[in-house]
Amino acid sequence: QVVLVESGGGLVQAGGSLSLSCVASGSSIRMNTMAWYRQAPGKQRDMVAFITRDGNAHYANFVKGRFTISRDNAKNMLYLQMNSLKPEDTGRYYCNQIPGYEWPSWGQGTQVTVSS
Repeated sequence: QVVLVESGGGLVQAGGSLSLSCVASGSSIRMNTMAWYRQAPGKQRDMVAFITRDGNAHYANFVKGRFTISRDNAKNMLYLQMNSLKPEDTGRYYCNQIPGYEWPSWGQGTQVTVSS
């Protein structure tokens, strides 16, 4: 049973930055392609970015150039550096494997609120 714990969210003004972290326990993420997702109130959960086991990163168009995903396999951790935040980035952020391979047990997520 994998347990995912996200942290680092908060309230920030538009244009600000936040750094999110995700730690996985119960399974190594070393061989997995990992992703960050976000879910705004009343909307579906969308993938924001993913990173392969080799460190190749890919981003949704709506965050490209502003967010950076990274990982530390030795620590079993995933990170998301978010810069130039916009009000539309508001939502609850989660980590997991890429779509189609998600572990069934999602974490609680971490809330990001960007004020205008």
